[in-house]
Amino acid sequence: MSKVAVFPGTFDPFTLGHLSLVERGLRLVDEIIVAIGVNTDKKTIFTTEQRLEMISGLFQDNPKVRVKTYTGLTVDFAKAESAGVILRGIRSVGDFEYEKSIANVNRGISGIETVILFTDAEYSYISSSIVRELWIHGKSIDEFVPKNLHINEYKK
Repeated sequence: MSKVAVFPGTFDPFTLGHLSLVERGLRLVDEIIVAIGVNTDKKTIFTTEQRLEMISGLFQDNPKVRVKTYTGLTVDFAKAESAGVILRGIRSVGDFEYEKSIANVNRGISGIETVILFTDAEYSYISSSIVRELWIHGKSIDEFVPKNLHINEYKK
């Protein structure tokens, strides 16, 4: 039986930190589903379809990574995908407190464990919101996103 993990997030945009977590997570599980959460209340710069297209293209040659969208609770999506683990990354103490609370609730209501990886130090300052802000204002984000994400093909 293969071990499947769900790596949930908005991924607006997908950063080098996210990529690092997927690559490191694959050392722990057989397959990772990058799960793009659809939240109509959250303001994003890329549509769900654009994020799905960008991230799917990034992993098109890796059969161990699937990219999907979902609505609702992450644990419900994980169960539907037969995933036994939720993969998360943390950059700071603030992230830790939030992730710990969510992990405890998720385990309590579903039995699904959360595996938390610390972000590589070289990416610890990168967040999607910072990258998004730079991109909106016409600054280069090449050093923060995977080269083959092809983010510049999308209009601002």
